Amino acid sequence: MAKSTNTRRAASSSTIRLALSQMACGEDVRANRARQVRLAEAAGKKGARIFCTQELFASQYFCQSEDHRFFALAESIPGPSTDALAKIAKRYSMVVIASLFEKRASGLYHNTAAVIDADGSLLGIYRKMHIPDDPYYYEKFYFTPGDTGFRTWQTRHAKIGVLICWDQWFPEGARLTAMGGAEILFYPTAIGWHPAEKAEYGKAQHESWELMQRSHAVANGCYVVAPNRIGHEIIRGLDGKPVHKDGIQFWGQSFICQPDGQIAAKASVDKEEVLLHDADLAKVEFARTHWPFLRDRRIDAYGNMTKRFLVAP
Repeated sequence: MAKSTNTRRAASSSTIRLALSQMACGEDVRANRARQVRLAEAAGKKGARIFCTQELFASQYFCQSEDHRFFALAESIPGPSTDALAKIAKRYSMVVIASLFEKRASGLYHNTAAVIDADGSLLGIYRKMHIPDDPYYYEKFYFTPGDTGFRTWQTRHAKIGVLICWDQWFPEGARLTAMGGAEILFYPTAIGWHPAEKAEYGKAQHESWELMQRSHAVANGCYVVAPNRIGHEIIRGLDGKPVHKDGIQFWGQSFICQPDGQIAAKASVDKEEVLLHDADLAKVEFARTHWPFLRDRRIDAYGNMTKRFLVAP
């Protein structure tokens, strides 16, 4: 299912069509990959110039438990997922950002985004820098912290930066990526509610997630694209029984945000879909000259940002 905030592509040469997808994932990796490829192709047919997947689209969110068997889900880059999506990228002259569980070497694994340019070539990778360890988000068990730093790429259609999920809570990552010239920040995401907590905390949790990324758009004068997964995932052990009874209810609501912080397009809570928006990149220059935060930064006063904590004298 595809949804668009614009029924036709704008005539401006600075306007490009952005796309993301959200979907539910099951235990079959091949089925998940095939579904993601179909959604990417749907975006390409709709004229998307840059397309981004949700976080770790090839599997369920296995980090709900610490289980060595899930390392078998990891793949190389290049590998089967990048190969399949590169064909779509080339066919539709569309940049593709693919979020993957990367096996870098034996015993060395990363949560990684591959950036595929519009000619189907692998432009580069970003490895998730901030690794969480929260209830049912046991990522430190699986992922080595990223060593790529905060990167930008000049793709055929725009200069972009990619960060991943937990990275979205850190303004430093967004700022450094924007300082590299990124016009659009992409945040492949897997976030949802613990069902037992939803009634009490759910509304505030979701609004905090959305607000944080909107603030990145304002503070850095850029577009922000945040694809999230949908579905209620319960991880099962070797005995077929749930590792824990509640699982995670992913809240979907993927969105595309303008440089002024306004949400330009937003997906549903629970429907598989492709979300599209025609983004005018001239708004990036407008935002950065009318709200010149980059100009007015006091870089002479920020040395303490590299320290863990400051103790008052």
